[in-house]
Amino acid sequence: MLRAYLDHNATSPLRPGVRDVMLAAWEVSGNPSSVHMEGRAARGLIEKARLQVADLVGARAGDVIFTSGASEANMLALSPEMKEAYAPSPASHLYLSAIEHPSVREGGRFAAQAVSEIPVNSDGIVDLAALRTMLDAHDPAAGRAMIAVMAVNSETGVIQPINAIGQLASEFNAYFHLDAVQAAGRIPLLMAEIGCSSLSLSAHKLGGPKGVGALVMAAEGLEPQPLITGGPQENRLRAGTENVAGIAGFGEACFNAENALTSAEGIVKQKALRDAFEAALVAMAPEVIIFGQQSPRVGNSCQFAIPGLKGETTLIQLDLGGVAVSSGSACSSGKVTASHVLTAMGYSVDVASGAIRVSFGWNSEEADLSRLIMQLRKICEKNSINTARLVENA
Repeated sequence: MLRAYLDHNATSPLRPGVRDVMLAAWEVSGNPSSVHMEGRAARGLIEKARLQVADLVGARAGDVIFTSGASEANMLALSPEMKEAYAPSPASHLYLSAIEHPSVREGGRFAAQAVSEIPVNSDGIVDLAALRTMLDAHDPAAGRAMIAVMAVNSETGVIQPINAIGQLASEFNAYFHLDAVQAAGRIPLLMAEIGCSSLSLSAHKLGGPKGVGALVMAAEGLEPQPLITGGPQENRLRAGTENVAGIAGFGEACFNAENALTSAEGIVKQKALRDAFEAALVAMAPEVIIFGQQSPRVGNSCQFAIPGLKGETTLIQLDLGGVAVSSGSACSSGKVTASHVLTAMGYSVDVASGAIRVSFGWNSEEADLSRLIMQLRKICEKNSINTARLVENA
């Protein structure tokens, strides 16, 4: 059976060019910390990738810290024991949005009582007035505030007002960590313009390998407390021999992602597929709820619920019909629970439990869209909803 893979927000298949770069890197036998020729060759691959990652977000190569993924990068960033200009400048309280990824919702290394949630409105946008009130009430004598907000929500695809948040961070002398995992390659990201102090990335969301990510700092000497110590790697901010092939593939994926921002085969094509799907979805099921539809969204994502269809059941039926989608964040979708993102937006548990997320990517084609629509129509017809009216509108 031909399958349609439409879960790129969970992981995007490895691009052929990235695979080629990784295969070549696996032939380099040296340890990148060794001074001989083989070691220098491995080091060269890492430093090339470091520059490619930095270029994607407008940063200095020296401020890129390679990690095992974005979850580790988020944990590393959310550190009360921060340094600025290499001098201690601690943070005493973390303010994170109510719709963050689980790796941020855990609060990093802040104590539970030192974490506050920023509410969002019904369109999935962070409440800037509420954030300002929180920062107004923050006691700078106890330490600086730290803000953590994802640039693009992993479920709804809603784009947050990150520049406005950066301005608030500057006004209140707060740290601002940006989870840019779902934004990279889909919207332009320039750290200086945004005003964030750190930014996390993941290779496998970009068509790169799994198990590689990066924390990018905004300036030299701006440093979190290391999570993994015991070696000089990554400027002593992340000990352990680097994953050379994975990092090389990550760099190539970032290079491709930067080009995809303006390519007709990149985000323009993905948005066309997403828009066509939503038009078909509304025609097929007029009662459908498309979450965050009134907000700015990235062009590849659609999270929706059709009243009368359960999310988990629909997910399984689509999978059996050859379509891979998800019910939300891949780090949460194994749990039979309502999306915390949708409940934070004010939706009932019943509605949130019916959510399905479709996310297009670099290798998505119209055939994938056709299979998705066909299988979804079959599911509507088989389930106890007003299928007569749904079909006549299809």
